[in-house]
Amino acid sequence: MADLTGKRVAFLATDGFEDAELTSPWQALNDAGATLTMVSPKQGTITGEHGHEQTVDAVSGTARASDFDALVMPGGVVNADHLRLDQDSVAFAKDFFEQHKPVGAICHAPWTLIEAGVVDGRRMTSYASLQTDLRNAGADWVDEQVVVDQGLVTSRTPDDLPAFDAKVVEEIGEGAHRGQTA
Repeated sequence: MADLTGKRVAFLATDGFEDAELTSPWQALNDAGATLTMVSPKQGTITGEHGHEQTVDAVSGTARASDFDALVMPGGVVNADHLRLDQDSVAFAKDFFEQHKPVGAICHAPWTLIEAGVVDGRRMTSYASLQTDLRNAGADWVDEQVVVDQGLVTSRTPDDLPAFDAKVVEEIGEGAHRGQTA
């Protein structure tokens, strides 16, 4: 596992996230030594589909991608649906692509990336119900456990978390990717 000491990683989520898709990568990145920050459109705490509560450290309207080395976006239908409608969250996610920084998105999280306009020409996976949305936005959607495309790491479901976590740690360890663009 890569040593991510000194790396700052933002997690972007709101109420309704898939608990394991937040807690598993959070633990993997914490274990690798990264400094983690929970970013959300709302202050206080957010609650997952199964009751996990997470303290919010920064609000998406004031958080800046330039303060972080990478972004991780857990899924969950409600979470992803709310984030893709929040202009500040969409802009925050897009800025990571503009700065060539690694991004991990699992399950329904790619909905926000569609809104950010960053999936065209990218090889990706997601929860199966998003495949048409991603294809319509120009992505090359594949049904694989984990897909890496120039610093963008995508996975399908909580069953894929071991592979997702490992690739997210690896890509963050590698740093910026020139091909990671908006």
